[in-house]
Amino acid sequence: MDAVVHTSLESFDAVAHDRLAADPVRNTVALTSLDRIRRLPGEPTPTLITFHDNGEVIGSLVRTPPWPFQTADLPLAAVELAVKIAVEVDPEAPGVTGPRERSEAFATATGKDFTESLTTRLYRLGTLAPPVAEGSGRLATEDDVELLVAWRHAFLKEAVPEAPAGPTAEAMRGSLRLGNGHALWEINGTPVAWAVASLPHAGMTRVGPVYTPPEHRKHGYGAAVTAMVTQWALDQGATAVLLFTDLSNPISNSIYQRIGYQPLDDWAEFWWKR
Repeated sequence: MDAVVHTSLESFDAVAHDRLAADPVRNTVALTSLDRIRRLPGEPTPTLITFHDNGEVIGSLVRTPPWPFQTADLPLAAVELAVKIAVEVDPEAPGVTGPRERSEAFATATGKDFTESLTTRLYRLGTLAPPVAEGSGRLATEDDVELLVAWRHAFLKEAVPEAPAGPTAEAMRGSLRLGNGHALWEINGTPVAWAVASLPHAGMTRVGPVYTPPEHRKHGYGAAVTAMVTQWALDQGATAVLLFTDLSNPISNSIYQRIGYQPLDDWAEFWWKR
């Protein structure tokens, strides 16, 4: 087995994109994050490594700064080699995320002290069952950027305290320009919940984040705005609509199942102790 470190996204795409796109559910994070870089010039340079056996690509390892390595496409047989190369080419990486068995194997193989920062479950939409909730939804525009940035920061602070600083206003405008669906649920014109769905890629859309400020929780607004943005994704042609939930939050896990999402796989995120 050997590995290739790619110095450009074009080089990586030539050997790995079709492989990732053939399983867009498992590779949802890599596909959406690399699509953003592909369509938004000026994004940070990703770390891109492919693994080969007898000339055949058998896996890949991706990192889009400032986030951790993504191991969804990393075979367990390549973990030791992946860690060796990753330490050499990207020593600033803060951690690793992916399906639990793969991400935990990678974290353990580094020999670093680490903490499990987030345990999530990947869900896929079955049949959408929109809930009944007070209020109505609309798609956000650039006039809402200040609110979206504030809520994104609040979401990260609550869900992943170890995460790097949240997006700037320009980054949020970039997401809107990419065509991602940002939905707001409102009561009498006041936004009370927010959900985002990526523009479909390889037939796959991922919903997230979903955020309801604490003062507006327990009224069904989060479920309503999630159902709204899910329908938006279906209308855009998505055939696989996915989302991640925090396993430490049983309420959100039950809510998403009630509106039609079905559990697929458990993921874990590990960050190195500084």
